[in-house]
Amino acid sequence: MNRNSSENRSWMDTGKSAGERADLLLAEMTLKEKAGQLNQKLYGFRIYDRKGDTVTLKDEFYKEVENCGGLGALYGLYRSDPWSERDYENGLCGEMAIKLYNEIQKYVMEHSRLHIPVMMSSECPHGHQALDGYLLPVNLAAGATFHPELLRKAYRVCGSQLKGMGAHLALCSMLDMLRDPRWGRSEECYGEDPFLSSNLAAAAITGLHEGGVQVVAKHFAAQGESTGGVNASAARIGEHELREIHLPAMQGAVKAGVRGVMAAYNEIDGIYCHANRKLLTELLRNEFGFDGIVMADALAIDQLDKMTGDGTVSAGLALRAGVDVGLLDEAYSHLEEAVGKGLITEDEINQAVRRVLKLKFEAGIFEHPFVEENMLPEFSYEEYPESLNLARESVILLKNRENSLPLENAGSILVTGPNADDIYSQLGDYTPPVRENSVTTVYQGIHKQYPEAEILFAKGSDLTETTEEMLLEAEEKAEKCDVSVVVLGSSSSRFTAADFDANGAARLSDHLYMDCGEGMDRSELNIPEAQMRLFRAVRAKSKKVITVVIAGRPMIINEVEKESDALLLSFYPGPCGGQAIAEILRGIVNPSGRLPVSLPRANGQLPVYYNYKSSYQAMHYLDEKQSPLFSFGYGLDYTEYTYTGVKLEKKEITEEQLHKTGVELQFKVKNAGDREGFCVPQLYITDLQASVVRRVRELKGFTKIRLKPGEEKEAGIRIAFDELALYNCDMNKVVEPGMFRIVLMDQDRELWQGELKVTE
Repeated sequence: MNRNSSENRSWMDTGKSAGERADLLLAEMTLKEKAGQLNQKLYGFRIYDRKGDTVTLKDEFYKEVENCGGLGALYGLYRSDPWSERDYENGLCGEMAIKLYNEIQKYVMEHSRLHIPVMMSSECPHGHQALDGYLLPVNLAAGATFHPELLRKAYRVCGSQLKGMGAHLALCSMLDMLRDPRWGRSEECYGEDPFLSSNLAAAAITGLHEGGVQVVAKHFAAQGESTGGVNASAARIGEHELREIHLPAMQGAVKAGVRGVMAAYNEIDGIYCHANRKLLTELLRNEFGFDGIVMADALAIDQLDKMTGDGTVSAGLALRAGVDVGLLDEAYSHLEEAVGKGLITEDEINQAVRRVLKLKFEAGIFEHPFVEENMLPEFSYEEYPESLNLARESVILLKNRENSLPLENAGSILVTGPNADDIYSQLGDYTPPVRENSVTTVYQGIHKQYPEAEILFAKGSDLTETTEEMLLEAEEKAEKCDVSVVVLGSSSSRFTAADFDANGAARLSDHLYMDCGEGMDRSELNIPEAQMRLFRAVRAKSKKVITVVIAGRPMIINEVEKESDALLLSFYPGPCGGQAIAEILRGIVNPSGRLPVSLPRANGQLPVYYNYKSSYQAMHYLDEKQSPLFSFGYGLDYTEYTYTGVKLEKKEITEEQLHKTGVELQFKVKNAGDREGFCVPQLYITDLQASVVRRVRELKGFTKIRLKPGEEKEAGIRIAFDELALYNCDMNKVVEPGMFRIVLMDQDRELWQGELKVTE
């Protein structure tokens, strides 16, 4: 073997498979070069200086390339937000970004003995977290659409932009389940239901792949099952809960061909995910069949020092568990040392490096390492309306007393509330700076949709504070207007004096203007009292009150719901959210969102998720009603749907038939109203004869059907093996013979109920 020459470049033979090429290249590499492929230590946004249109790389970058004998992956080159301190004055956008990417790639390849290109990883929590990034509503809003196909199309746009800028890996939240809304990262979840989340995760991955980038799905696993809603805390659950609730999204991601997974910060039953070989290797790889890379979360391997007391030991522990690539940590710069100390073997290093190299070959980086500098299109929301369409379908109508909406005509409208005209309070956490003309707030949207009306504005309160002067202004203007639109809720905006931890999470301080997002866990979910004072003041003076809650988590809205004439809930709806909400108010768009998470009546009632175990009576308290305020799947609209001919094509089926064809619930649905809209029929099962405790109800199918007034369509939802399966006492996935109750629902209304018998 000639380790001093790269003349024999057999790994560049495109006739060979990616795995074969990876093996050929791996055989030529030194231990230093191998370890360098696994180390992702640099903060990409810190390795350059920009003055005007001139961008230069820092010595830190050159030294890291030398230390690693190249560079395996580079994180966050394009990242822009208050933590990175990159904005339109000093950050990367347009051709400037692509030119720097090409310069970095050229330098890395020229200073890698084997000319191995670097792989770029970039944040895409709800769109590309970069200057002029194409942004979407947050995941919880996407969950409310119940529309995987629409999400796929939206992420295809994101993928195209990422690819055009030279990014290879999109780091995307999609695996966390919202089981405790006190958790600040609730907005990053698709909801509380594993079936819904699995379908949406698969759709997002497919869209990004179609756009041309690979995905690192995060976070694995059970991060949403926190202790007391506190971020990164212990998941105190058993294996059944883990498999039934927290793993289906990962399984959906694997089926969709995901090539990367990010481990979660939390621990499960005393073992950190980053040190959990059973989770990352035995389950993820051996059982689920995943063969891509596992990436660490930021600085998470260094956090294993709490157990080991030694960073080199932590590196060995993580690698042996199944973590292939570090992220910003110090530990993975000591992998050579870990081999020397016998903590890991070079063969174990080889396994991880092979996965990284294989992914690079699959992504075509060796053949196409550079990006055309004059080929980056503009991704405007006018040209690419997918973000707007997601926003339109994500808004949930919770109440509409006496058909207060749509508000088709109004002589005068007061728009008030802290979220009425705040750009960043509708975008969510991990958002880049945006150009003002690219975002529409609710106030701006109402102005556009009601050109004939007199539109007044009074902020009324800040997020958590108000003054008598602010309240008085809102009262006086409310008394003058025909209707008041009160926009309340929460904010994940980091753009007002936030402090940050080393991993980029917001840190608690006295001057925050945010109460949601990573690091912003809450002990109570009430709308802040300052906002409630505004709501009461405006309610007392208004003829009609339409309330819009824009938030990143479920909130307690009992009083608001009771006193509002109509109530809309919008989980951070993104840059086009104000337009979407205004269109719904006017009746141009018929709301079709459904709750992806149940809304509690009180803090002490938590948890209120609908799919609790049948072994107990949930929410059973003497001082509170025994139900959520609104349950998962609920949502109204401006028309009426009738369902007829509902039937199972078979009332009895064998396990073999379930595997082969499944069984379909068939029905006809008609729009009996005078407005076009979407119905969202949902199929739930209850296992009536099981060997382990099942849940009172489980979503196992849904569809979204667009109908014009008077239009009728035939539809069906198929039930197959996975939908009826359980994990038995031996943790084997089986369908047991017995009876299942099948229920068809929409708007929290039971449309049909029947039984299906499964035989051996």
